[in-house]
Amino acid sequence: MYFQRRMLSQINALSLSPVKVFSILIFHLLIHLNRADSQVVGPHQPVVALVDDDVILPCHVEPAEDVTAEILEWTRSDLNPRFVHVWRSGQDLVNTRNPSYRGRASLFINELKRGNISLKLSRVKLSDGGTYESVHLYSCSFVQQQLLCH
Repeated sequence: MYFQRRMLSQINALSLSPVKVFSILIFHLLIHLNRADSQVVGPHQPVVALVDDDVILPCHVEPAEDVTAEILEWTRSDLNPRFVHVWRSGQDLVNTRNPSYRGRASLFINELKRGNISLKLSRVKLSDGGTYESVHLYSCSFVQQQLLCH
């Protein structure tokens, strides 16, 4: 009850009618429902890489949409911290990465506007082999990929 009263007082302070508030809520709901139709797509077969080479873990959002201002995460559950790469609202969060991936993991920034969220790993190490998960948080969608290193 307290929350409802507080919210109503904030609405009144902004001079927003209940109809305007309802319209804004519906608008945001429609945007969210539209995004829920998106999904992350990646290869069904393992990706193979040679040690010291660069490799791309292909991944994209379908249907293609601009994900530049969204939250994208590449993780490995067997690592601590588990983050291989984190992109949030147009920023590359380097400090959240597992130290073994700093300076070696990157996204194709210019391709984010087309829904391309592929991960590039530079100078592959044998320890890079494993299962990677690419997550697009706005669509609540993810895909797992296996990387085999030789």
